[in-house]
Amino acid sequence: MTVPMFNTVAWFQVGAAAPEDARRFYGELFGWRFQHDPAEDGYDLISYPGADRPSGGLAHPGTEAFVEGKDDQALFLVLVEDVAAMCERTERLGGKVELPVTATGSGLKYAYVVDPAGNRFGLFTPPLPPA
Repeated sequence: MTVPMFNTVAWFQVGAAAPEDARRFYGELFGWRFQHDPAEDGYDLISYPGADRPSGGLAHPGTEAFVEGKDDQALFLVLVEDVAAMCERTERLGGKVELPVTATGSGLKYAYVVDPAGNRFGLFTPPLPPA
């Protein structure tokens, strides 16, 4: 299994107020498979046909990943070494931090930022592997 390089788009997320409709639509359209994320309630992992690991997620209402008012949209997430440092850099370059650094129970860290043109995207660092 290959590991994505830092500063590349390595994950996508679909926010859906009606997750069952999103699962049906994307499943029928692209053949995507959905599996409950055991690390986070209210989040599904999305896998492509033939993929050996998930490549995206489906956020449900009421979860940290589901941002009210920004719910029914897709966004890309960039794998970075340090989410907090990239949030600071985003602001220095004229962007804004919409959702500050957040950590899940598994150790995943992420934030949502907005570029100067108003495009929303995410930054994330996966949990560290067990020592």
